[in-house]
Amino acid sequence: MKILFGVQGTGNGHISRARAMQPALKKVGIEVDWLFSGRKKSDYFDMAAFGNYRAFKGLSFAHQKGRVNIVKTFAEASLHQMVIDIKTLDLSQYDLVISDFEPVSAWAAKQQGAPCFGLGHQYAFMHDIPKAKDNIAFDALMKWFAPVTLGIGVHWHHFNQPIIPPIIDVHNRPIEIQNKTLVYLPFENADDVFKTLRKVEHPFVLHSDKLVPGQYSNVQVKGFSRDGFLKSLYATDSVICNAGFELVSEALKLGRKIMVKPIVGQVEQHSNAQALEELGYGTTTKQIDIDSINRFIDTAKVCQVDYPDVPTIIANWLKDFPNCDLNTLVSDTWAGVNLSNPIITQGTNHLAA
Repeated sequence: MKILFGVQGTGNGHISRARAMQPALKKVGIEVDWLFSGRKKSDYFDMAAFGNYRAFKGLSFAHQKGRVNIVKTFAEASLHQMVIDIKTLDLSQYDLVISDFEPVSAWAAKQQGAPCFGLGHQYAFMHDIPKAKDNIAFDALMKWFAPVTLGIGVHWHHFNQPIIPPIIDVHNRPIEIQNKTLVYLPFENADDVFKTLRKVEHPFVLHSDKLVPGQYSNVQVKGFSRDGFLKSLYATDSVICNAGFELVSEALKLGRKIMVKPIVGQVEQHSNAQALEELGYGTTTKQIDIDSINRFIDTAKVCQVDYPDVPTIIANWLKDFPNCDLNTLVSDTWAGVNLSNPIITQGTNHLAA
């Protein structure tokens, strides 16, 4: 079996899911070609696992100071080039296309009549899950940005919908957890975040490619690499981040205190923040300031959810293609995960029942 796997390259969450899926697919003997879009090929890092992958411009949202910048988004878009990429992408050698909200592969499959599975968080919004507000434009975006023949949504809870648990790449790292907070806010102004953290009496590890690495009193600034970031995540007991999906999923799996600040104007992130609060898995804030950080440090609770090895379950399920039944996948991935009465504690790590 041979698959073309398209991955949205804007941000690192989609790529993290791809990293988790790659060894699982390889282990069951499924051949995969990888396609990424959303940024320049030179801007990707630690991509050796994906072999001779292809990179397209695709479409992505531009952000500025924690907000979606619509004007900049359209100014940087190249719809003409994307149309050319879609028309010239030959899918004849593939049995299946999988798209993690990647438009070039999804639209090419639609035009060529090829089967295409959507695998990612965005496809969960096709179902009745917590959403920040009714938004016709957002619903249309979720449906048509990367259209698929079968959407397999992932989320922290199934919400009684055909949704599967997060796809997480978690490594065994015997690192002692320290009373420090990992801060990763790539869509905020790095200088403003840094100045705010300096005013809080608490140790922080701030990952940013906009600041000079070093130790600045209570703030340790680090650049960005996947391995270095994972080391920080495993060594700290709490996380402050934007309301993306993948990092929060990893933090939940590890049992970290979580505070998210959704990007203004991005309905998906506001919906994630709402779901996080409704589930009792973390807290949210509208702005990164001294009061919100202190409140988080003083009152945050830990909720650890023992999600299974979803990538392996998916890979084994795909071996039955084209006889893949979504209900079977949903049942298998949630088996043994009891979400009816999660145990939430203050200041200590635990495992949800």
